[in-house]
Amino acid sequence: MRIVYHLGAHCTDEERLVRCLLKNRAVLADQGIEVPSPTRYRKLLRETLLQLKDDVATDDQQALLLDQIMDADHAERLILSWDNFLNFPNWAVTGGLYYLAGERVNALRRVFPSLEVECHLAIRNPATFLPALKQKVEAKGSREGLAPVDAMQLSWVNVARQILYHNPGVPLTIWCDEDTPLIWPEVLQSVSGHAPGTPLVDTDEVLGMIMNEIGLARMKAYCAEHPPQSVGQRRRIATAFLEKFSRPDQVNVEIDMPGWTDDYVAALTDRYLEEVDRIAHLPGVTMIRA
Repeated sequence: MRIVYHLGAHCTDEERLVRCLLKNRAVLADQGIEVPSPTRYRKLLRETLLQLKDDVATDDQQALLLDQIMDADHAERLILSWDNFLNFPNWAVTGGLYYLAGERVNALRRVFPSLEVECHLAIRNPATFLPALKQKVEAKGSREGLAPVDAMQLSWVNVARQILYHNPGVPLTIWCDEDTPLIWPEVLQSVSGHAPGTPLVDTDEVLGMIMNEIGLARMKAYCAEHPPQSVGQRRRIATAFLEKFSRPDQVNVEIDMPGWTDDYVAALTDRYLEEVDRIAHLPGVTMIRA
């Protein structure tokens, strides 16, 4: 069996991925893909990690954990998703962007040392990621708030490298949150591993966030009458409808951070795009791109 860890990151899909897979758990189960409710494993894994510290779980411990997490006696893939796997929001940028990412994934591997592991991670432009993370932390009423940080020093390349360095041989799939509306079916397929052509329900939630209801309905009707013959064609159709029916309040994000000028935001974005290209060429990384 293979365990698939969806690592977040914070302020990317906001639980939409696991919600969609849960809605399709029956059809996925027919393909040997187990999608347990997060309530069955998030607290359990955290407590187990605290108990193990630097030790490795025994066969009996692994069997007991899997029995508590899974419904089926056996599965080919077990999907576990939590944006706190790499750290909690308050400390996501403390000491650097998820600076313990590699060690955190390695600790998760020690919980199930006898099983194969793969990791999936969405990344986001620091120009919008940091304001969203700050808002998320403040909304939780954290006393400490988000630690002061130089946004120019937040590096997704370092996050990817740390995961690869501390977890050799573990496949790592990465995509940009900004591309998610156009690549969502490929993201779902990559994480779940379901067979191509498997019909899934409620796969338009992400696209519906930036396209209004009229446009989404018309796009669905168009695709029903003219089924896309390829991934590229489906993306071109979605792009065409977005040009006419996008939600301006969702597409044009206002950034309100003290001292951030338009030039600074542009520089952050340019640096992010450069990092995306570098990540795509890292050995061991599969990049899903629009």
